[in-house]
Amino acid sequence: MVLYVDMNFFEDYKRSDGRFSHKLRFEELSGEPCLVLNYTQLSKALFEELSPKALILSGFGRSFKDYDVPSFYELNDILHETEIPTLAICGSHQLLGFLFNLNIRAVERLYDQPMRKLRPGEPDHSPTAYHPGYFKEEGFYPVTIVKDDPLFDGLSNPFWVRESHYCEVKELPPDFELLASTPECRIQAMRHRSKYLYGVQFHPEAYVEPYMDGKLILENFFKLARTKRFSAK
Repeated sequence: MVLYVDMNFFEDYKRSDGRFSHKLRFEELSGEPCLVLNYTQLSKALFEELSPKALILSGFGRSFKDYDVPSFYELNDILHETEIPTLAICGSHQLLGFLFNLNIRAVERLYDQPMRKLRPGEPDHSPTAYHPGYFKEEGFYPVTIVKDDPLFDGLSNPFWVRESHYCEVKELPPDFELLASTPECRIQAMRHRSKYLYGVQFHPEAYVEPYMDGKLILENFFKLARTKRFSAK
């Protein structure tokens, strides 16, 4: 079973059916049923009871300052302790950076970490709807592999994936390795040195023709989860 954790506010989770299309894709690519839970429904005890073969954390569009930090405690403990293969996407990738760079129980509030402000003359692709005045990666972008990893088996370099963000992980956490970058966002993908824990800034689940590299990335991740052939170096 694949566990897909939706990281949006619970009221947003109840209103949205977008995760259902992701669920279907994960089931197709993994060959396993996929259970979708909101992060507020997840506890260490439930996680241990479910014992999924793989864990995926969704992206989210809310600012970090809108979240109550204690709501991340259970997930923090799970991520630090589990050996189950895990993929954190977009906002969850940024959350992974916070959780492994900080003692989350000593933090009162988290704040967005934008890539940068727009330079004079640069277009603003979301002037009213999404953080006006800040540079964004929005659309399909080439991402450069900087360290070989089984997650990228069979991909060209660079590979093309969907981006939708204005923030980033500013500092690589201890015990993580940098895997992929773009010119404006250095930490596009990272991996824990000793377990199956990945963070990706892009959205591999949002593949469409002709940009299908995200599908292969997910297939590789589920292959790792099935065979556990990953070996940290």
